[in-house]
Amino acid sequence: MAKKDYDFSGWATKANMLCSDGRTIRKGAFSGQDGARVPLVWNHNYSSPDNVIGHADLVDMDDGMYAYCSFNQSESARTAKIGVQHGDITNLSIYANHLKQVGGDVLGGQIKEVSLVLAGANPGATIDNIAFAHGDGEA
Repeated sequence: MAKKDYDFSGWATKANMLCSDGRTIRKGAFSGQDGARVPLVWNHNYSSPDNVIGHADLVDMDDGMYAYCSFNQSESARTAKIGVQHGDITNLSIYANHLKQVGGDVLGGQIKEVSLVLAGANPGATIDNIAFAHGDGEA
C-alpha cells in the first residue's frame, strides 16, 4: 500500500496480549478479514454519522491485525487528524462480534470497526506510523 493511500497506520489489535476486558485475541483470530475495509470511528461511538471519521484497511500479520487508516473530509475527522498529528491520540481499538471464544481466548470473529480512542483495551493497539506531514491541517 503506497504512502499516499492512507493518513496513518497502526495495530488495530495485537495478538496474544491480555486485554483489559480479560480476553486475549489469539494469532489469526480475524485472518478472514485480511484486506477488508471497515469504518474508522471516534471512540466506538457510531450513534451519529459525525463519528465515522474515515475507514481502515485491515491486514492480517503474524503479530495481529494491522490497519491502514484514512480520514474523510468531515469536521470531526479534521479534529481527530490534528490530535493524531500532534500525538494527542495514539491508541486504536476494535469492535468485533460473532466471537469464537474458548475461556478468555478469542479464536475468531468479525471486526466491525476500528476506533481512535484515548485508552484502548489492548495494550499493543497503537498508532506507529503517521503518513501525512506534521502540521498539515487538511483532512
